[in-house]
Parts: sequence; structure tokens; C-alpha cells
Amino acid sequence: MINRMGYYKRLFLLALAIFVLDQASKLWIYFTVEFEVERITVIPGFFHIVHWGNTGAAWGILQGMSMWLALLAVIALVVIYRLRHQLGLRTTPGQIGFGFLCGGIVGNLADRVIHGYVIDFLDFRIGTYAWPAFNVADSAICIGVALYLYYSFFRPEKLEHPGA
Repeated sequence: MINRMGYYKRLFLLALAIFVLDQASKLWIYFTVEFEVERITVIPGFFHIVHWGNTGAAWGILQGMSMWLALLAVIALVVIYRLRHQLGLRTTPGQIGFGFLCGGIVGNLADRVIHGYVIDFLDFRIGTYAWPAFNVADSAICIGVALYLYYSFFRPEKLEHPGA
């Protein structure tokens, strides 16, 4: 078992690093920024730190569905585990992409279980347009998906093994 788990070492280490960074940043926000009131200006008119609770998914869709989204996160993790061979998780690019993805999923899942919502705190604005606030886990999920899509389309093994 330990030997087989060694195949996924990069994935686990990266997922753990993402999870710790995500939770540490959210913990700092939780204890230092007043919930849904305070806005700390980092770059005037562009970047602020806030403390918002998101009970939905990206861009605030599915508001109030936090526990269903938590269940969906668990299902996604189980599917990734069950399909690990087909997803190329023994390869370095696969482990990096899914390390980001899994670390982000677990980070937001922890928030949903602990708080009932996901803590979002990175707030970007351009003029009157405000990008929906997000967090480290959200960023990691986006990076993980982008890396895996890139890897899926451009990996050399795909050309060498069409059935893989």
C-alpha cells in the first residue's frame, strides 16, 4: 500500500500545501477582518481584502446550497480517486494538476463543513465592475483544471498511446 501511494507523492504533497495555505489565509481573515463589513484596501480602486461568506458556488450561483456542494465535492474526490489510472495521476503533470485541484476542493470543503459557507476574501475591482470575491482554494481549482486540460490536449504520451 505504501509503495502504491508513493506513485501519488507529488499530488498529495501539493494538495496538502494548497490546503494549508488556503486554510491559514482563511483563518487569518476569519479572525482579523470583520465579516461582510470591513474592506481593507491593498491597491486603491483595484484590490481589497474582505471577509465574505459564500454558500454557493463560483460567481455566487447555487446560493444556499452549501451542504449539497459539500456532497458534490466529496463525490468529485471519490471520482478522481476511482479514475486515477485513466486520469494519468502517475505522471508528474497529472499529479501537479490534480494536486492543485484536490487541495482546492478539500480547502473549500473544510469551510463548508466548519462554517457552513466558504470564506472568500480576495476582492478585485476595475472601475465599477467588481469581480466576485474568491480565495486560495478557488484559485488552485482553476489552476488545476487549466493544467489538466492543457496536459490532456498536449501531452506526448497521448500521441504515442492513442488508446490511453
